[in-house]
Amino acid sequence: MTAPDDVPQPSAGGAASGVEPDAASQALTTHREAAALVDALDTLRARLGALRLPLETPGAAAARADLGSAVDQLDDYLLPRLRAERAPLLVVVGGSTGAGKSTLVNSILGEHVTAPGVLRPTTRAPVLAHHPLDARWFATDRVLPGLARVTEAGQEPEAVVSGEDTARGEARAPRPAPTRTLRLVASDAVPQGLALLDAPDVDSVETANRELATELLGAADLWLFVTTGARYADAVPWELLRSAARRRAQVALVLDRVDAGAEEVVDDLRRLAREHGLGAAPVFVIPEASDAGDGALDDGLLPEAAVAEVSTWLSGLGGDPEARRRVITATRDGVVDDLVRRAVLLADAADAQEAADARLRAAVERHHADAARAVDAATSDGAILRGEVLARWQDFVGTGEFFRAVEKGVGRVRDAVVGFFRGRPAQAPQVEQAIASGLESVVLDAAESAAERTYESWAGDAAGAALLDGLALSRTSSGLRAEIGEQVRAWQGDVLELVREQGQAKRGAARAMSLGVNALGVSLMVIVFASTAGLTGAEIGIAGGTAVLAQKLLEAVFGDDAVRRLAAQAKQRLGARVQTIMVGQAARYSAQLDALGTDDAGGAGLRDAARRVEGAARTERATRPTGQDEATRPWTGRLLRGAGTLRPPERPASHPVPAVRAPDDERTGPESSEERHGLWGRLFGRRGAR
Repeated sequence: MTAPDDVPQPSAGGAASGVEPDAASQALTTHREAAALVDALDTLRARLGALRLPLETPGAAAARADLGSAVDQLDDYLLPRLRAERAPLLVVVGGSTGAGKSTLVNSILGEHVTAPGVLRPTTRAPVLAHHPLDARWFATDRVLPGLARVTEAGQEPEAVVSGEDTARGEARAPRPAPTRTLRLVASDAVPQGLALLDAPDVDSVETANRELATELLGAADLWLFVTTGARYADAVPWELLRSAARRRAQVALVLDRVDAGAEEVVDDLRRLAREHGLGAAPVFVIPEASDAGDGALDDGLLPEAAVAEVSTWLSGLGGDPEARRRVITATRDGVVDDLVRRAVLLADAADAQEAADARLRAAVERHHADAARAVDAATSDGAILRGEVLARWQDFVGTGEFFRAVEKGVGRVRDAVVGFFRGRPAQAPQVEQAIASGLESVVLDAAESAAERTYESWAGDAAGAALLDGLALSRTSSGLRAEIGEQVRAWQGDVLELVREQGQAKRGAARAMSLGVNALGVSLMVIVFASTAGLTGAEIGIAGGTAVLAQKLLEAVFGDDAVRRLAAQAKQRLGARVQTIMVGQAARYSAQLDALGTDDAGGAGLRDAARRVEGAARTERATRPTGQDEATRPWTGRLLRGAGTLRPPERPASHPVPAVRAPDDERTGPESSEERHGLWGRLFGRRGAR
């Protein structure tokens, strides 16, 4: 667990150096609670990382997008920010296509750090401008770890390369695509403690650019959202701004390229901001270049007067650590609260996935269990003893003297059995083959029915239908018939083994066993198909009474009790082998669910993690020094009011902001290049552009 990096550490006497004991104790308490919040967020991150939402349940697509956003915000912003409170304030300049974001950034800095263009999309790779002394904050993967770093000179910063990989001499991974590269530009024009990031268009024609823009805005301490008089009402930007308002992100709006006299556009923008929960966000207006004085852009930069107000406002952040802290705290708190809300909704989505998974598995199990029961019924009610099996059995037993003797209850049945077997062992395999063929057909029909019904159940369920695409699951597998044949032959082997074991255990059966194991086994199979433990009155008529003969044959050799036990064991073994077949067929469906991968903790684990974060955040806010809890104590200073909303700063008297002039305003002459391009340079002790 990594705690924030800017908490005073106690001296040997129990207090931080130069800090009163009470203040030191409060700082340590705040440090401890902040560390607990980081630990809770780490747990939440692990839960979110394990969460899978692969099934097409209602709202699953939106939940997946929300899951990705939550993970990105934890990785790109919240955890890095909590672990590095002293890191510079990251201002992400985002907005609509062609809104002039790059030109605005360059004009604020007074130099070209990012390249605007006439082709769309314009900004293809984000550019981060920072003070040279802040380079180490951004050269590592502390924030936006998914982006490779490239310096102004086009080189990858040395800090980005893993020391462990370098020591092993491993080759670096291939350089990411341009949209996944972050270009770092060090500039003395940027105040230390603040950085500007020029992001791709939020409505770019390229999907990768749109996704990256959203990711970057989610990593911002402050959004500087740029739009134009022609594009300010577009739907896509307002969707992002609405999400920003929901998590109380700090936002300022810049309305660029506004024609003189277009006050109604500014008023309408403010109205939209109020409707989307951003009524207190400051709005800066930048006139059309031709209206800002003396014609077009100068070397691609806006006149200083056009950007003076937003520049001065940002300078209030760059030069005031307390102001930066308050913006960071307000955004951070909003993100924490929003993550808790998201986690609860994602837990609901996880529950829906779990329910869908259970529903689909239940359908598979139900239909294949029905198939196993159908086989059990077909092999218990005598139905299988008809047709070919009956014909072969009648050929085997005949209608001769033995059959008549058994029916009349001859006293010396055992001797008659020996005589019966001596003449017919060669015919037993024919009955065995007929039984195998009939049994195979019964099992195959039941399996086919299970496959059809399972397919229908899944096809009628949105979660299951999506899994069936491209898979041949409406019928049984192509090798099933051969598998059933193997299992049936194995079962017949089981029956013969039962007969053999019983004969070895019963001395009196030795002579009969020596003459006809196969015949006794076939007789036991016939009994199995007529009843599980001896015939009943209703079953005597099945197969023309020949099942009665099978039972009499076995009873003459083994006795009544042994025959009932043998029939039950044979039936049980047949059921086990049929179950093996059905389980294998059911696995073709359940394997589709198994392959998706799920988090065993599901929604319950995610809710627990969310509750822990909520409690840790509440405790951490309660331990802050008086006045630092932005959610409960409004600040009357320059930047925040209410629930963490930004306000324009008071303008320093030494740096009055020139009014935006209409085209007919008189000018005494063009500003010098140093005056036009050096506002931030003058504010922070720099003269002119580099």
